[in-house]
Amino acid sequence: MRLDKFLKVSRLIKRRTLAKDVCDQGRVEINERTAKASSNIKVGDSISIRFGQKIVTVKVEEIKENARKDEAASLYTVIGEVPVPRDEKEEDEYLRA
Repeated sequence: MRLDKFLKVSRLIKRRTLAKDVCDQGRVEINERTAKASSNIKVGDSISIRFGQKIVTVKVEEIKENARKDEAASLYTVIGEVPVPRDEKEEDEYLRA
């Protein structure tokens, strides 16, 4: 299944077009490699998504073409959520404010 479709079906991202945009911005990785929206995923893959100030990493548990809202969370397991590391310039500006 395509990455953008999985992100939509699993409800990690609400719309497929938004999932495509996030992938095009380089904010999604599959198994620690930057991924395109058209990348194929399989069970066992690790997906990392940068949402604003945090990075969420999930493991693909199941792939379905369609999933009800109550089934969507069973398609993946959250491995971790970590804050986005700040670069030094950004950190200096933050400390001066």
